[in-house]
Amino acid sequence: MLHAALLGLLVSLPIALAGWLASLWKRDASLADRIWPWLITVPALAYAVGTPAADPTRRLVMLGLALAWALRLCVYISWRNWGHGEDRRYAEMRERHGPAFAWKSLVIVFGLQWVLGWIISAPLLAGMAGSRPFGALDLLGAALALFGIVFEAVADAQMAGFRAKRRGGHAVMDQGLWHYTRHPNYFGESCVWWGLALMTLEAGGAGALWCFVSPVLITFMLLRVSGVTLLEKDLSARRPAYRDYVARTSAFIPWPPRRRTA
Repeated sequence: MLHAALLGLLVSLPIALAGWLASLWKRDASLADRIWPWLITVPALAYAVGTPAADPTRRLVMLGLALAWALRLCVYISWRNWGHGEDRRYAEMRERHGPAFAWKSLVIVFGLQWVLGWIISAPLLAGMAGSRPFGALDLLGAALALFGIVFEAVADAQMAGFRAKRRGGHAVMDQGLWHYTRHPNYFGESCVWWGLALMTLEAGGAGALWCFVSPVLITFMLLRVSGVTLLEKDLSARRPAYRDYVARTSAFIPWPPRRRTA
């Protein structure tokens, strides 16, 4: 398994380097968001090749889920960001680091994502290496991962429709899935990785518990690092209507909104 893990890390390195070089040419470090899904899924293909033949059903299901997740996310992010220049988060980093950002971004953006993507791919490695037959936990995990893919796809489509109809102003999207959680796309993303990790329990039993570092890490990042905390840092200050939305709506787990009190 160690050989396959190192192979996964190695095959994703050219993707990170190519993304960094393209970001220098385009002066757009947010290209890192477009290559992010492949820094996870390409290692999975290496795991399928580099691990001994195991249960073919689990291997095909995990690869199918990973590829569906990556393709959807890459296409959506590319479409959403096309023609809009560098994302505000990366533009602020560029301004903060000055002229040296071009080289620093190799480490703090693309290098960091390269390593994080490899760590998050852990359930795919453990699942590919598992020797036990496909079973009930596999079905439950696959269902949760598929639910997550569909849930975030619907959330992204609803937000895209809202933005297309909005004409200025400070309106807040609070319809559809966004009525029950302020970040349905992040919740769906978390479900994908908890589902894939659950499949590894069927594949390797308690010996595969180490791969739960993946859903724990991705959920922490979504909640405290690059997701909810960063996105909402100044939204309430810039958009008063968002404060009311925050007060009544769950941040992450879908839940009926709180009633307003007089």
